[in-house]
Amino acid sequence: MAHHDHDPADVEKMLWKEIEDARTGMLGLMRDDQHFQPMTAFVERETNQIWFFTYKDTDLAEAAGTEGGHAMFVYQGKDLQACIGGRLSIRPDPARMEKYWGPVVAAWYPEGKDDPRLTLLCLECHDAQVWVTEAGPVKFAYEIAKANASKDRPDLGERTNLNFH
Repeated sequence: MAHHDHDPADVEKMLWKEIEDARTGMLGLMRDDQHFQPMTAFVERETNQIWFFTYKDTDLAEAAGTEGGHAMFVYQGKDLQACIGGRLSIRPDPARMEKYWGPVVAAWYPEGKDDPRLTLLCLECHDAQVWVTEAGPVKFAYEIAKANASKDRPDLGERTNLNFH
């Protein structure tokens, strides 16, 4: 596999932009009994935080609690895949609820942003592993054929480790 020098700062910008544009990924606590679940994500780049709406009585909110727990947010895009690790906790914040409220969120919470059961979760992002895929369909097919013929691995991109501290 060829070496691709991805500047971590560029990869970080790309990661936040992709999540901001797509807004969805899988969130879960790192516990045996906790499955990851799809969530709508609101990125705050300047603080390395991702915010999520949820009800206070959901399994994810109850498991995170106010003390928080180690969690992962997994994003899968066309040219970028990432697993972001950090601490997830309940953070009621009326100003952020107002800021991020919109038609997509409203569709999931029909009682509105004033519903007393509604709260926010905050993922304090600590680190991430990001894979940037540098291939369209033609390059992908070529690299797969070349790898099978040569017994070398396909050259489709590489992983970048990010530390948000």
